[in-house]
Amino acid sequence: MNTATAEFIGKYELRRLIGRGATSSVHLAWDPFRQTEVAIKRLRREIVSDPQRGRLLRQLFLNEATFAGKLKHPHIVRIHDAMVGDDSAWLVMDYIPGGTLDAITTPGTLAPFERVIEIVFKATRALDYAFHQGITHRDIKPANILLMEPEGTDIRISDFGAALHTARETTQISGVGSPAYMSPQQVREVPLDHRTDIYSLGVVMFQLLTGRLPFEHDNNYSLLYSIANDTPPLPSELRPEVPEALDAIVRRATEKDIERRYQDWAEFSHDLALAFRNHGVHLAANSVPDAEKFEALRAIHFFRRFSDAELWEVIGLSRFSRAHSGTVIFKEGERGDAVCFVLEGEAHVRKHGHLLNVLSTGECFGEVAVFSAAAGIRSASVEATTDTALITIRAAALQRASDTCRMHFYQGFLEVLATRLSQASARIANP
Repeated sequence: MNTATAEFIGKYELRRLIGRGATSSVHLAWDPFRQTEVAIKRLRREIVSDPQRGRLLRQLFLNEATFAGKLKHPHIVRIHDAMVGDDSAWLVMDYIPGGTLDAITTPGTLAPFERVIEIVFKATRALDYAFHQGITHRDIKPANILLMEPEGTDIRISDFGAALHTARETTQISGVGSPAYMSPQQVREVPLDHRTDIYSLGVVMFQLLTGRLPFEHDNNYSLLYSIANDTPPLPSELRPEVPEALDAIVRRATEKDIERRYQDWAEFSHDLALAFRNHGVHLAANSVPDAEKFEALRAIHFFRRFSDAELWEVIGLSRFSRAHSGTVIFKEGERGDAVCFVLEGEAHVRKHGHLLNVLSTGECFGEVAVFSAAAGIRSASVEATTDTALITIRAAALQRASDTCRMHFYQGFLEVLATRLSQASARIANP
């Protein structure tokens, strides 16, 4: 682009318009300092100058910059810069190229069940993280959940400006608008907590499964009355092939009685992961969904110090696989540069044919390779004695991890080595 004719917002060079709403526009821009593309959301000038709405929307921009700026999570949009003045307001954030969930919320565009679960699971983990930072979103809807890729499951939650109750008066989508995703507690204007977001995400999940909203009316008054007083249908009533397990999750997330709703995000995400394991959803052979990977890692003692963000990092660095009974995973005398964790099943460690150890769920092997300057020689063989699920991390991949993630790995490996030395000493002392 010719910089002589280019338009700038601050130091950012605008490249093209990528979205327009009732109150703001979103532009693709270039950040010359970070040398990367960013998205800039800018309030329309006539809105900024409006005495009433302008003041409210500037406050929402300030909220979004303040709240989202504090959140560092792989599934939350990062805010990098902001300017809010009397005649101009804009935010600079990550550019997320895949569009919003709106693209997969109509009957003709619905995603496979496993993809829906992955998306909603990642949203539960991001919102749980925000909750533990003292932040409740209060405007969860498909337009505020962005996709990194149009066909993928990697998401970013955006628009934290709706921390104010009044956000519902200004954030509308086509047709019904944001009120369609309000919890009964929002409709009744009672004090809110994270369970209002749980309800709203339940509505999003309902829409992703069916292409419809639980309640649809021609006017907001009738809509809000239904949200406050009527029982929503089950997704399978609109789409019979929806598995019973997913019906149950949506029903509990959208319970009108707040005490019968999921009480925390951990319950919600656990049931989503369980939906894979109880065969409520059929997955392609050998595939392991991210939700199941996350739950498996979180249950392992080794990863107890890892934050959610670090666990997602581990998932990105790792290969998940299954080994049939009798498979030799590592062979004595061969070179190797990877460490493995047993997620499910059992394996035997043998040296010169003699049994040294029996590995079960949560245990690791091959960790010495991580400390080797070059690929080391395996000192023992490891054989799966049952069908075994494994996570494999190569030493080179671990070097790409963040400093805190690597530190937690090294702490864990030192504990493993210390325990094994202690066990070896005990065997020597008591032959």
